[in-house]
Amino acid sequence: MEGASFGAGRAGGAIDPVDFLKQPQTILRVTTWIFSIVVFGSIVNECYVNKDSQHPELLCIFNENESACSYGIAVGVIAFFGCIFFFVVDLYFQQISSVKDRKRAVLLDLGFSGFLSFLWFVAFCFLANQWQRTTMSRGVSQGADAARAAITFSFFSIIAWVALAVKALQRYRLGTDMSLFATDQFAADPNAAYPGYPTGSGIESTETYQSPPFTETLDTNPKGYQVPAY
Repeated sequence: MEGASFGAGRAGGAIDPVDFLKQPQTILRVTTWIFSIVVFGSIVNECYVNKDSQHPELLCIFNENESACSYGIAVGVIAFFGCIFFFVVDLYFQQISSVKDRKRAVLLDLGFSGFLSFLWFVAFCFLANQWQRTTMSRGVSQGADAARAAITFSFFSIIAWVALAVKALQRYRLGTDMSLFATDQFAADPNAAYPGYPTGSGIESTETYQSPPFTETLDTNPKGYQVPAY
């Protein structure tokens, strides 16, 4: 029966592709993925320009600061592969049977989203600052639109990754809901504590249910009490 229950839990966790693609979290994943492509694609393809005809060497359009271009590309690539990884995690999340593994997945998502939010914030500030210091020339003017696109979508990426971090935090807070962090069956250990009802379920509880009270303290023959003889 335990094996049947486990199998039912896995089958019940299957996700409808249409519903999955309509989820706000999935939409945010795809959005951040597209933003990352725009940023590092713009920098790689159009943000290395010639200063003038007398200098054929390609220089970073952002104030000729190679670090600015390199940083923007690096963050874009990290975000690109990170989006793909967590998209797959979201897709197979319901198939994860281990409670601890599910918690780790949500915490990893939360940490990575927060970290990427910070990296994109630094990228936006860095690129915008260097662009303000850039001296316009014929070569720079040719890649100006790509530079502005990289700056703009770096800013949009901050918002999108912050939204993903908030979604991950909400999922973690709902960890007591059995539909998120547990399968259909309870723990196999008969002495294990039963999880409490989630908030808002109609049955409020300040702590999780433990084994029945008094079972460990009840004594069939309490000390100090003698059975009277008649």
